[in-house]
Amino acid sequence: MGRPRKFQEQDVIASAGEAFSLGGYGGTTLDDLVTATGLGKQSLYNTFGGKRELFLRALTSEVEDAVAAVDEALTTGAATPLERIQAYLLKLAITLSDDNRHGSLFTKATVELADRDPEVAQSALHAFRDLERIYRDCIIDAQKADEIDPAADADALAGFFLALTRGMEVLGNAGVSRAELTRVVLTSLNVFPVSPR
Repeated sequence: MGRPRKFQEQDVIASAGEAFSLGGYGGTTLDDLVTATGLGKQSLYNTFGGKRELFLRALTSEVEDAVAAVDEALTTGAATPLERIQAYLLKLAITLSDDNRHGSLFTKATVELADRDPEVAQSALHAFRDLERIYRDCIIDAQKADEIDPAADADALAGFFLALTRGMEVLGNAGVSRAELTRVVLTSLNVFPVSPR
């Protein structure tokens, strides 16, 4: 009978995700993962199968968290649908310009690996579709609330805001200031065709 594990897998996955989001997949060594998680190499292999398997687990976990965060921001609260979108985008501008932030594993993995790793590409595409659906549902709610012209293309607007938020993250990672990201957000809100009523 083996010794019982003295760690929580989700904690290890979260710590590994932090390491991968700092160094990317290619720049993160097994020694980095040992340092980040506090586990020995053999324990990492025994539990997760290796670096790639741990990376994919960390990516899946972060993608689920990212989708859940957007879903909560755009579907809950007393604000109107359009106000929820505006508040979320402005909060994103603040978060993405934080000097202590190092970028998400989701975006780094997509940029680094999606063009040559089918599993990463599939994970990213699935997440993008989920995010696009959340934006579309909120936009449709805004149309029903008479905030956005009901004739507007909700799918196209959802795609626009998905591209906007992913682009904002890349800009934030490059050091674009909070003021600049905020201007981007405020300009983007003018894309909404306001209800004629």
